[in-house]
Amino acid sequence: MLLALDVGNTNIVVGVFEEQRLVQHWRVRTDRERTADEHGLLMTHLLQYASLSSESIDGVIISSVVPPMTDALQGMARRFFHVEPIFVSHELDLGVPIRYHDPREVGADRLVNAVAAIRKYGAPATVVDFGTATTLDVISPEGEYLGGCIMAGVGISAEALFRTAARLPRIELVAPEHVIGRTTVEAMQSGIMLGYAGAIDALVERIHKELGCETTVVATGGLAERIAAEARTIQHVDPWLTLEGLRIIWERVAGGGN
Repeated sequence: MLLALDVGNTNIVVGVFEEQRLVQHWRVRTDRERTADEHGLLMTHLLQYASLSSESIDGVIISSVVPPMTDALQGMARRFFHVEPIFVSHELDLGVPIRYHDPREVGADRLVNAVAAIRKYGAPATVVDFGTATTLDVISPEGEYLGGCIMAGVGISAEALFRTAARLPRIELVAPEHVIGRTTVEAMQSGIMLGYAGAIDALVERIHKELGCETTVVATGGLAERIAAEARTIQHVDPWLTLEGLRIIWERVAGGGN
């Protein structure tokens, strides 16, 4: 079985694949101070909780946007699962040409999403990932990774409002029934949730105009379903797109697939 980790600034999404089937997944908090042993104990406990054996893990693949955690994660894979992990980067043969001016600047998760989107939905495509940052990644009709957009994540924006505006409360990130909020909470929910949906629509429309064609638009990440319900341009919600991309890359790199 394959252990796949998508390491973000806020959370680590963990998935276990048996061949092509995602048999279990978890979301845990990102802790930059966690040691290799702590990572290993956490992973083995999660596996045990799901009645999965640590000995059955014969591969580990990781996409990470937190470089300080690399050594600890590598040590975890070696010590607890006795395998050399694959870290996703532009240097791997991903099967997707990268047209970024400097490919080293592209986050591993964005490349993984591009690989998964092409395999599952074809090209051209736009992937909207609602994580710590909200990213839009564009794949050309020829299946090339072109680049995209990065904006502050929904959670970051909500937290910034709470921290810097003394009279504004923390709110639940759900869309209100009306755009004209009649309470402070409703007004914040409208501005954040409907505002982000509108921003995504505007960016996607500009992407299509610049690209000269429409793309299949896929949303992933923690708030994807909630935002997609309010955005007219998002066609698919795929919460485990990044994990699927990690599996696809593993099969290509470790298994010699196409």
